[in-house]
Amino acid sequence: MARFIIKRVFYMILVLWIVTTITFFLVHSIPGDPVSAMVQDLPEETRELYLEQYGFDQPKIVQYIRFMKQLLQGDLGSSLRYPGRKVAEIASSFAPVSAQIGGIALAIGFTVGTILGIIAALNRNRFSDRVIMILALLGTTIPTFVTASLLQYVFTVVCPIFPTTGWGGAEHMVLPVACMCVGPLATYARYMRSSVLDTTSQDYVLTAEAKGARTPRIVMFHIFRNSFLPCLTVLCTSVASIFSGSFIVEKIFAIPGLGTYFISAINDRDYSMILGLNIIFTGIYILSVLVTDILLGVLDPRIRLAEKN
Repeated sequence: MARFIIKRVFYMILVLWIVTTITFFLVHSIPGDPVSAMVQDLPEETRELYLEQYGFDQPKIVQYIRFMKQLLQGDLGSSLRYPGRKVAEIASSFAPVSAQIGGIALAIGFTVGTILGIIAALNRNRFSDRVIMILALLGTTIPTFVTASLLQYVFTVVCPIFPTTGWGGAEHMVLPVACMCVGPLATYARYMRSSVLDTTSQDYVLTAEAKGARTPRIVMFHIFRNSFLPCLTVLCTSVASIFSGSFIVEKIFAIPGLGTYFISAINDRDYSMILGLNIIFTGIYILSVLVTDILLGVLDPRIRLAEKN
């Protein structure tokens, strides 16, 4: 297992370097510069002084080498839009907001979606199965901004129960969480249904039924345990979307999360902020993939045997 982890960590570092390099040159290839994007009608002499101060007058390869040296020292740089503030400081300030909303939404979506998927599979081609699959199909096809707008209209205009926008108490979390949990709920319901249907046709399940085992025991110890692994793979890789995939919801509900600042950084051409947040999002994703591989190796002996062979 140690050899497996070391190998995966090496791949993680390689992927992170490739993504960082590609993002750096893509961002710096955008026409214009961040100074002109943030300040309109700036005198040419002043603009050149700012470019020289931040090193944007240097060739791109020189800027890249300087950025990588800075990154190796653990410094993601300072924001151009907010002078004096480090990217890591901004990320640490607003990441908890995105994590709180996205984490709750993912937990609800995973739990409810898994239960609905099991119910649909055990009642295949019956009314409950068709209803759950229709709802799952709607959940995966309706865009997030449509769901958010619908929730705002129903619960803030028709029935003014929750606030439309803003961030503060628990009442501000209800609509964003409800909006963000629709997608995961539909996804895990479909995954779990397919996985359970595949598991129920296995010989060990048929043997348990022939021995007279009770249905709850069969579902818990034979079906659920073996059907859970595909959903676990999707769950771990969905952790990154808690931070990077919520910018639409955060923008609509005016929530000060990382997604909102990522969009603002793109609009303002805040190079340091774009690169820093992209590195953070990529690091979270590849780390979640590593955790997924380790958990699958621990939970499924067949994977460990295949690794030895």
